[in-house]
Formats: sequence, C-alpha cells, structure tokens
Amino acid sequence: MKLSIILTGATGLVGEGVLLECLAHPAVEKVLMVNRKHFDLQHPKLRELIVPDFMDLHEVEDILKGYNTCLFCAGISSNGLNEQQYSHITYDITMNFAEALLSENPDMVFNFVSGAHTDSTEKGRMMWARVKGKTENALLKLPFKSVYTFRPGFMKPTEGQRNVKGYYKIISSLYPILKVLFPSAVLTMKDVGKAMINAAIRGYYKHVLEVKDIKTLAAL
Repeated sequence: MKLSIILTGATGLVGEGVLLECLAHPAVEKVLMVNRKHFDLQHPKLRELIVPDFMDLHEVEDILKGYNTCLFCAGISSNGLNEQQYSHITYDITMNFAEALLSENPDMVFNFVSGAHTDSTEKGRMMWARVKGKTENALLKLPFKSVYTFRPGFMKPTEGQRNVKGYYKIISSLYPILKVLFPSAVLTMKDVGKAMINAAIRGYYKHVLEVKDIKTLAAL
C-alpha cells in the first residue's frame, strides 16, 4: 500500500520527527505538510501548503483532496492558557480540520497525536487531559476508514531535527538511562513516526495507543 499523507505540525518537535520518517519510508509516496508558517525543507516527496487559519479551509479544500492518510501532529502546551483558549486550539481547530478532510477523503486513515495520561472520561482534574480526551473521543466517532490516537510519553528527538526545545535536548542525552528506569514512559520520535505509518498501512487492534502499543506497532 502506498501512502499519500497530509501532515500538520511540521514546525514542531513531533511533526518534524514524524515528517522525517515519512520522507525516508518506501511506502510513503507523497506528503503535503499543512503549516501556518513556512518550514524550510526540500524533498522530492514533499509539498507545502500554508494555511494561516485552520478554522478557514474553504479556499484550500480542493488541494486537500486525494490523500489516504492524515498525521495530525499539530499541538500546543497548555501552559499559560485557560480551558477555553486551550480547547479552541486543541479541540475546535482539530475537529474543523478533520471534518474538512472527511468531506474530501472519506476513506482516509486519521492519526492524531495526543499525549500520555490523556483523560478519556473528560472529567479529571487536569484541564489539558480532559480537553485531549474530549478531542480523542470526538475524532473516534468520525466515520473515517480508521482513526487512531497516539499517546506518547517523553520522546527522544531524531538526529538532525531542528525544532527541539532545551528540555528535549536534556531528555535526548538522558535517554539511555530513562529507557531503563521508565520503559513505559519514554520512546523515540522514530518509534512515533514508524507507528503512525504502520497504523495507516497495517492497522492495529486498538485505536487508542499508549507508549507500549506505539513501540509494538513501530516494530512491525
């Protein structure tokens, strides 16, 4: 199976790491990265679409047509945001983008990067976890070919990534130790990228993937 992929979040840690795996993978035929701002990367498989407002997709809907996979890696930390602000970015924008893709590509596999400790009940004390859980639950109800939500923990960046914040540089240096001490909480960006690709190609028996599932799927 050849994948034609729409990817968001390439200017962030996760999106860039997943993008690099896509460009290196033989099953990936083409990638359209949908960004709010330009990401300076050239590759024969890669095309960029700049969309300043993900809530306004009417003028680009035709460009989004003809793809069989979406890897939705865009996201933001909840630090400094109230629930309404974080919900708009995490829930409203994601759902608007997903619904636009569904209307153009109903046979698409939609993969969403969530986070470890996401709250599927939507009732917990952590605001970000409730909002992520609400987003996961809503996506899983959409009638795509399949929907998978990925809950990675701490991720070791791929060598050569540019969008790496300071604390992730520390995690990268400590990864050999963290892997031994907290095997269920850490993984690599390569694991995340490969697992997202394999979910589109092979599928998986679970639709909400924790760290252990991501590692298992990445190894297939």
